[in-house]
Formats: sequence, C-alpha cells, structure tokens
Amino acid sequence: MTPYGERLARAALTRVVEPGDAHAGRWLRQFGPEDLLRLLQDPSAAADPFPGTGEKRVEGWRRRAATAEPARDLDAVDRQGGRFIVPGDVEWPTQLDDLGDTRPVGLWARGPADLRTWALRSVAVVGARACTPYGAHMATTLASGLAEQGWVVVSGAAFGIDGAAHRGALAARGATVAVLACGVDVPYPRGHAGLIGRVAEQGLVIGELPPGSHPTPTRFILRNRVIAALTRGTVVVEAEYRSGSLVTARAAARLGRHTMGVPGAVTSGLSAGVHELLRGEATLVTEAAEVIELVGDIGQLAPARRGPVLPRDLLAPDTARVLEAMPAGRPTLVREIADRSGATPDDTLVRLYELHSLGFVERQGDDWRLTNTPTDGANARRGGT
Repeated sequence: MTPYGERLARAALTRVVEPGDAHAGRWLRQFGPEDLLRLLQDPSAAADPFPGTGEKRVEGWRRRAATAEPARDLDAVDRQGGRFIVPGDVEWPTQLDDLGDTRPVGLWARGPADLRTWALRSVAVVGARACTPYGAHMATTLASGLAEQGWVVVSGAAFGIDGAAHRGALAARGATVAVLACGVDVPYPRGHAGLIGRVAEQGLVIGELPPGSHPTPTRFILRNRVIAALTRGTVVVEAEYRSGSLVTARAAARLGRHTMGVPGAVTSGLSAGVHELLRGEATLVTEAAEVIELVGDIGQLAPARRGPVLPRDLLAPDTARVLEAMPAGRPTLVREIADRSGATPDDTLVRLYELHSLGFVERQGDDWRLTNTPTDGANARRGGT
C-alpha cells in the first residue's frame, strides 16, 4: 500500500499541474510527490529549484499549490463511492508507466471494478462525435461483440461513437470504462449524465482531474493518451482528418499498441481520417472477431471469410468442366460437348448423366441442354451423386 503521505501529495498535485505536463512529470520523478509539493508550497525554497521550466509555469504551480485541499478532494470522491488510485497501488495499471514523464499523477475513479484487472483485457473504441448512423451501428456492434467475448470496452463518454461504444457494451451486460477529461463527479457532456451514471454502476469512470474539475479542449486531447496507454489496442470508427480520435490512435501506435480502423464510404469526410490511418500504420477491422485476433492471445483467429457456396462449387472438377462446356439456350450433341470440354465422348456422357441427376441438365433425344430452372444442388457433392 502506498503511504498516505504520498497519496495526499499526489491528490494535491492533480489540482496543481495539468494532465500530461512533462515538466511536472520530470520534477515529480526527481523529487517524489511529497518533496515536490513541499517545494511548491514553501516560500523559502530555493529561488529556482526547477531549472529549465518556465517561470510562468512554476508561478502557476505555486499559486495552485497554495490553495490545494487534497483531504477535501479525497473526502469528496469517497462520498461519491469512489477512490484515488496512485502508482504503487495494487489497482494501478502499470501499462500507464509507458507514458514516462506524462504518466498520470494518479487516477480518480468511480465504479465497482478493479482497474488493473480490467485494463489487462481492454480495447479502446473511439471516433467522431458527429457520427453517421453507420458509424454508430458499427461502434455499437463492435463493442457488444467485444463485451460478449469478455473484453473491456474503453472510450471517452463523448457524443457519437464514444457513447455508442459504451451503450453497446452495456447492452451486452459487459464491461466498459469511461475516461473523462473532467472530475469523475462531473457528468460531461451533460446529455450523457444518465449514460455515465450507468457506466459508474456497471463498470468504471476514471479521470486525472480532481472532483469538481471541468473539461477544456486541451484536457480532451491529453485525456486521449490515457485511453491509448491503458488498452491493448485502439479502434477508430469514423474520424475526419483533424480528429481527437486520430490523436488516440497515433498515441497507441507510438506506445506499441495495436491501431485499427473501420472503413467507411470513400466519399465520406467522416471516414477520411480513418482511411488515412489505414494507408499507414492501422489494420482494417470490420467485426469484433478481427479485433480480438490482433489484441488477443495466440490462436484466437477470426473465422475465414468467403462468398456463398453455389451448387456448382460442389461438383468434381471433371464434371464442372462438362457443365461449363454446355452452350446456353440450345440443345447440343454429346460429341460437341466433349470437344468443348476436352473429354472423351464416353466420359462426357457419364458426366452428363451425373449432371442430369442433380438437375443441371436435361436430355432431348440425342441432345443435351441446360435446365431452365435453377437447382438448389441439395444432392450435389464433390465426386458424384
């Protein structure tokens, strides 16, 4: 268990520094959370204990450190049935350490699940806020398919693809995690207050910012690195060229995670960013099984795909060649069919009787012709009747 002094200091620092601040991460790594907080709160500290970090940035840290009340924040999240998770806790997902100096100072969380356990088997599904019905359908279907196979669906609780992904997982009675760019007690967007509440009851709502914090455009972008690092891979469903979901996908690629995209219409601007990913580092996926094939264990292969099996596909090769040699629309003598198929007349006649029994051809005196009605091939099998 992490010492309470460190936990209290980290809780304070989530109010002092912005998520993903590499300067703060550098000093946190060098001094540790308690000494870093002491340096920021102590007016008598050395004039410049943070060489290389801008004066205005440090002034902002000091100003916020002077008013931080971590015990109050911890109490607030506790009243919400939540908790504060820090590096060193059993529940801390160690894959977040791949972020280096931009690693979260800690994570505020609401929900009954264990974050570390869930993160080990998780996939991010992200995409456009102003998505099309096709995009919403694909996100919902992918998420429900992943949840049914025991995978945790991670997204950002935004309108559009994010919301569809969470709903798909919830509908399958599966696991889902919402990573917020605000306090875990702040339902944002407000139109998703009910959805975020359901996620907190059935899954997990997490964020880097302390209770009561509100989102900003920058915080949304920085939140995406947590989604990328937390999961085994990121699937993008609809995204324009300039899209936050592409930031998530590219962060995942830099971290060595799988990056995947669901293709859309080539004329759709909402799929243009996805198609750009697919031309580069991303893998095309169309269903949950294909996602699991990439992020899952060895041997979890998606089923092979092929077109429908037609009755003539079940014919032996020699029989199929005779059928292909039959002219359309007119009766034909056996010798002409034999010449066209490259077989002897006797062998051709044997194959014609086989085709007759299967309903492909009919006899008219000495001639043979194709039947006018299609056969279902129910009795056809490779090698004969």
